[in-house]
Amino acid sequence: MTERPATTAQGQGAATDSRGGPEVDVVRAFAHLHADAVQVLGAWSAPDAEQERLRTAYLAHLERHPDGVAKAGPPEHLTASCLVITPDGREVLLTHHRRARAWFQFGGHLEATDAGLHAAATREGREESGIATLDVDPVIVQLDRHTLSGDFGRCRAHLDVRYAAVVDRAVVPATSEESLDVAWWPVDALPKDTRTELSALVEATRRALRL
Repeated sequence: MTERPATTAQGQGAATDSRGGPEVDVVRAFAHLHADAVQVLGAWSAPDAEQERLRTAYLAHLERHPDGVAKAGPPEHLTASCLVITPDGREVLLTHHRRARAWFQFGGHLEATDAGLHAAATREGREESGIATLDVDPVIVQLDRHTLSGDFGRCRAHLDVRYAAVVDRAVVPATSEESLDVAWWPVDALPKDTRTELSALVEATRRALRL
């Protein structure tokens, strides 16, 4: 998830059939997620001009790529994530990502077994936080496109759809195999290497959930 200057890497290394098109099996397996993403993003009211620009770009990407929600699709594809925040909005639960070696919210690739974007964000949040009862709010709080550096294989950029979950500070998380650590952070003292991105996400979450 570590950001670099924005570049476009669409169409390079995607799973393709013998004619060079998207892999039919991938398109079929993720068709319900593609349809859900189009419906959810089409209905979402962006809070500002930049978020509206991203919403439009996401929809254009989905129109170009019937496999654009799958990791096995184009190197630039949709992901889903979840910021866990306390009821007073003063602390967030973050994961020290094993591959990126940096602190982020919980999230990752969509899986064919997910019912939709919200379900994917909920699954990722529960798996990576160790909080089995994590209840993710269905409202999108932010869209974020970021290019990748580090050990991310064929992935080149993520079109992240971000949700949030309000959790009491007393809840005890657990570290998954995808993380080096999981810990609570004060929103006024976020990790330096991802502070800019996370601060914007915190503010977007507070605004969307009225915390």
